[in-house]
This record gives sequence, C-alpha cells and structure tokens, in this order.
Amino acid sequence: MEQEEVAARQDADPQLMFRIERPVYDESFIRSKLLNRKENSTTLRERLTQQFRCSSKRAKAAALSFLPILTWLPSYPVKQYLFSDVVSGLSTGVVQLPQGLAYAMLAAVPPVYGLYSSFYPVLLYTFFGTSRHISVGTFAVISLMIGGVAVREAPDSMFYVLPANGSNMSAVLDVEARDARRVQVAVVLTTLVGIIQIVLGLLRFGFVAIYLTEPLVRGFTTAAAVHVVVSQLKYLLGVKTPRFSGPLSAIYSVIEVLGHITSTNITTLILGLVCLVFLYVVKDLNERFKKKLPIPIPGEIIVVIVSTGISYGLSLAEDYKVDVVGKIPTGLLPPAAPEFSLLPSLITDSFAVAIVGFSMGISLAKIFALKHGYSVDGNQELIALGLCNFISSFFKTFTITCSMSRSLVQESTGGKTQIAGLLASLVVLLVVVAIGFVFQPLPQTALAAIIMVNLLGMFKQFRDIPTLWRTSKIELAIWLVAFVASVLLGLDYGLLVAISFAILTVIYRTQSPKTATLGHVPGTGLYCDVDEYEEAAEYEGIKIFHSNSSIYFANSDLYLNALKEKTGVNPEHLQAARKARNKQRVKANSNYNSPPKICVKYKKEGVTHEVLSYNHMEGEEEQRNGRLGDRHMESNSEETVFLEHPSTVHSIILDWTPVSFIDTVGAKAIKQVIKEYAAVDVRVVIASCSRSLLADLDTLQFFTGVMTTDMVFPTVHDAVLHCQQSNSH
Repeated sequence: MEQEEVAARQDADPQLMFRIERPVYDESFIRSKLLNRKENSTTLRERLTQQFRCSSKRAKAAALSFLPILTWLPSYPVKQYLFSDVVSGLSTGVVQLPQGLAYAMLAAVPPVYGLYSSFYPVLLYTFFGTSRHISVGTFAVISLMIGGVAVREAPDSMFYVLPANGSNMSAVLDVEARDARRVQVAVVLTTLVGIIQIVLGLLRFGFVAIYLTEPLVRGFTTAAAVHVVVSQLKYLLGVKTPRFSGPLSAIYSVIEVLGHITSTNITTLILGLVCLVFLYVVKDLNERFKKKLPIPIPGEIIVVIVSTGISYGLSLAEDYKVDVVGKIPTGLLPPAAPEFSLLPSLITDSFAVAIVGFSMGISLAKIFALKHGYSVDGNQELIALGLCNFISSFFKTFTITCSMSRSLVQESTGGKTQIAGLLASLVVLLVVVAIGFVFQPLPQTALAAIIMVNLLGMFKQFRDIPTLWRTSKIELAIWLVAFVASVLLGLDYGLLVAISFAILTVIYRTQSPKTATLGHVPGTGLYCDVDEYEEAAEYEGIKIFHSNSSIYFANSDLYLNALKEKTGVNPEHLQAARKARNKQRVKANSNYNSPPKICVKYKKEGVTHEVLSYNHMEGEEEQRNGRLGDRHMESNSEETVFLEHPSTVHSIILDWTPVSFIDTVGAKAIKQVIKEYAAVDVRVVIASCSRSLLADLDTLQFFTGVMTTDMVFPTVHDAVLHCQQSNSH
C-alpha cells in the first residue's frame, strides 16, 4: 500500500522533506492500475462545428483582435495620457521627417517617397497594431534591401539615351525614367511583401520569426550597417559612382569610391563631416542626460533645417556643385495600381523582406511590452504590418517596419499609446502637403550623415563577439556567418545562407549530443554523470545511459554507437566471442587425437592466456610418462583467437528524460539493439519516458513481440530496483 508524507523540519534552518514509499512501477502496471485515459466522446464533425460556430461573442472577439484600437481607445484616459502622447508624437515626428528623406536614398527612390512611407503606414498601424510604443515607418535595413532589388531590376545601364540633337556627344543618363522605374519596382515589392505578411498572419505563422535567432539577426543587421555606410560614402564625399547590387556589391562600391576619391567635392565633404560630428555629440548628450532632459535634443531636424538654410543662402548646388534633394512635389499622390507584371522576378526578395521586416518589428514590440507589462500578438502584428504595406503601396510607398531609434524616442518622451504615432504621421503630412518645397535645397551629404550616425547602435553589436566566444561558440559561428555572408553575398543571399547555417547548427547539436553514464548519489535518489561528479557511483552490473537528444533517422546510429561505447558492452563483440569459444570447444571435442593449443587474447586488458583443453592436458600427461606419440608431434599447432573480455553487465537502463520524440527509424533501431543485447543475456529497459513519447511508441507499434510495456519504468530508480531484483533471482 502506498504511503506518502511531506513534512517540514521545525528547527533553526527548516528544510522541506519529501518521503514516499511505494512499489516499483512499470508501464504495464501504470496502464492497468493507475492511469485511465479520458474518453473523447466528441466526433470530428462536432469539433469542426464547434470550431466554426459563429456567435455574437466570437464575432466581437474577432473584431477586437483584428482592430486592437477598439480595446483601448474607448477607455483612453485623456487627462493622464494625452499630453504625454502629444509631446511624444511631435518629438517622434521631427525625427521621422529627416529619416524618411534619408532612407529613401537607401531605397534608391526620390526622397518624397520616404515621406509618403512615413505617413500612410504609421496612420494604418494605429488601428491594426498591438504594440503601444513602437514607431513604424522607414528603416535602414529594409530600405537597403529594397534599394538592392530596385537597382538590380532597373540599373543605370538601362536608361542611357543619346542626345536629341544627334550630336557626337556620349549617351546621357535619363534620371527621371530610371527613378520612375525604380519606384515601380519598390511599390510592387511592397505590395507582395504585404500580401505575404497578411497570409502568414491569417495562417497563424507568427512563429516564423523564431528561425531568425538573435545572433543571426544581430550579425545580419551589423552587415546591413556596413552596406549602408558603404552606400553613403559617395554622398558624403560628393563623388559620382554607380550603385551596385548582388554578391560583392559592397566591395565593388568601395573600389569605385576609392577610384574616384580624387574628384571629391571638398564643400560636400566638409559639410558632411560637420553634420556627422554635430549629430554624434547630440546623440551622446541625449544618452548621457536622458534622465534630466524632458525630451531628447532633436539633432536630426536641426541638421536638416540649418543645412537647408546654408545650402539655400550660399547657393551650394549652383556655385559649389553640392548635390541636393531636388524637387519635392507638394501634396499627396492619388492611389494607383502597382505594375503587377514585375511580380515574378520579385517573389524571392519579397519573402526575405517580409520575414526580416516582421522579425525586426516583433522583437522590439516584445521588448517594450515586457517592460511596460502588456502583451503583443505576433500573428496580429504580421497582419498589421501586412495591411500597412499592402494598402500603402497603392499610394506609392515602399516597405516599412519598426525603427529602433524612433521607437526609443517615442517611448523615452513619454508615449503611452499609438496616438503618439498618429500625431507623428500628421507632422509628416503637414510637411508633404504644405511645406515640402522648403527642403528642396537640403544637401544629400547631410542625409548621409543622419543615416551613418543612426547606425552607431548597430556597429556596437561587434561587442557581441567576445561575449559569444565566452558563452556559446555555436552562436558565435551563427553571428559570424550571418555577418560575413551578408557583407559578401548581399543581404538577400546572406540571409538565406545564415538561416541555412542556423538550421544546420540545430542538426549538428542533435548529431553530437552530450552522452553520459549515470551513477547514483547515495541517499538522494539522484542520478548524475559518473565522469563529472565524485559522489555518483554505478551499481554493480548495471549501466545507465543518458543522451540529451531525441532519437530519429539522422542520429539513431550515432545514439547506438554512443550507447555501446559508453557502457563498454558491445553485443556484436560478445556474440563473436561466444561463437569463437563454442567453435573451439566443438573443434577440441572432434579432434581428440590432435588437440590444438588455443591462445586467447582479451582485447581490453591486452593479457594473453593459454587455455588448454582436457585432451591437451592428457597429452601432457603422456609426455611426462615418456609416451609422447608421433601424432602429437605432428599436430603441435597453435591458434590465436581475439575475444572480448567477458561482460559483467547484466542490465542496461536507457534514460529517456531528454527524449522528446522518436520516429520509425529510431524505434526500429532501439528494438534491434534490445534484441541484440538480449541475445548475449544483457537486459535493456527504458526509464523516464514521457507520456507523449509513450503515445508515439504506441502509434509506432513499438510494444510488439518481445517488446512489452513492463520494460518501461517511470523513473530511473524504478528501473534500477527492478534490474537488481531480477538479477538476484
């Protein structure tokens, strides 16, 4: 009869005690006496009916899920939140404005399209997003990926035209036609990204972001920062170089810039360096005094306003050949359908942009949600970003996601809800509709400085390398592969290589798991690695094998090899040794007149023993009596047989605590090895098998023939006690 007691020791240092006395359980006993499965009386039709049944409650829940703004706007505390949201929205808006202009350069489209992308998606996210603090809009990494696709699909070489007057002058670049084509490519790509994100969200595929592990994302974004800086060098120096895309594009760009460095525009360089230094100082001051400053110093908008004023006042574009933003149309464009004929060549790129954009957004959204005590829905975030991209693409925007720098501004300035994001988008709208023309003299070198300074945080990710070296070599390898592949092959191929490598590391970990032989720690019921802990001692004749991986087609052979190596019991060698001994015994009995001399060598000890048969000893007796016959002289042969040392192990316990799944190949391999051990009188039992894994074994028909449920035990200690008792009988 089972007795159970839990008592607390009442002394100066009370310790909770656990005592239990029960019979040794095996799976057969558990199924017949202890556990009974619940009967599932519902049919498939009933479950489907329940799943798709519509009610007012479910309709309301679906509406609130699809439009999260309905959950918080009706109860919005105006007095508590409104002022903070207004301050935060205006602060974020003045940051969003210059970043929109700057990141349009990365996307290889005219700057005004960056402003469109900073308005429409932000407005839509207010209604569909679940995060209260992230700032969606243009982002450097995504903009660069779009720019790479746009340049690939609409390179400069496609738009060189001969002068209309038919002179002998060389062909000139039709910038307007090129930019129009690149806008079409960016818009169609954005439409496709939106569709993919919406579909993934509706299919509840929000988990896809987990395949972009943190070291992969950080290595990838660091590589993107390198690409961005390289792409901005020509604007900082004021040199004219083509834009490259595809593998080795970063190297080609650096070579091209260095080749034209003698034609650097000194005015452009000085202005760009002044902007760089000023922005860096402002960023450092904001970081150091963020607790004392009511709002961060808006360094970027100051740079935009001052550099625009200087450019206009000194006529930098006309007199000093400084490249400026140029024409910014006033007002919004009417909606127009994208050029869907471009779709087939953009499918692969759109998947990469969709996944990267979502992973950036959800990772930052989760950080803020954890900090402020609310939750975000990954699937709804996918749908929200998808709708922002899809609907906005009809208004000539490019793909957006969450921006870390703007989100930090929105949160640090007291933003409470997406009302702050809504107000930020209205700031951008004001510029687009009313005063966009003011920024036409803005030097491109100032925008390049804004982009470069915003990447400082990404370059700080190089500090991950020494940390990962100390903590996880595999994650360091993922970081380095993501970085190197993305720098050399481009962001699209680099991301594919990085994800493939990350998946390979998972396979590698299952292919090379940590294995151990466990021993009992006296008086505790604990079983630990005998090679690692002095207190752990093995039971005589019992080996307990532990491997921290599941058993499936890719590692089943490795599991069995590790089992034989760790336990020191190889059934094939024992079987061969047994056959050799039987063979020699039969041979000795059949050749009574010519008994052989058998030299038996045990492999492990390296000791040679002479094993003499009864007949041979009789021959020696005859020799001592002086009656050694010719027949003995003729057959004084010696045969050497290498044998495995006789095993003293009678039981092997497989600790399946870490095993989460097993497939048909793994199940067959385990059944086969159990039979092989049984053939040499070594019993194999299984311990600590989870209920879900037992259900899998039942489905795989594992318990058939000699395999029975009474060889499975709920704990290692149950298995040990059973093996000890069975061996004593």
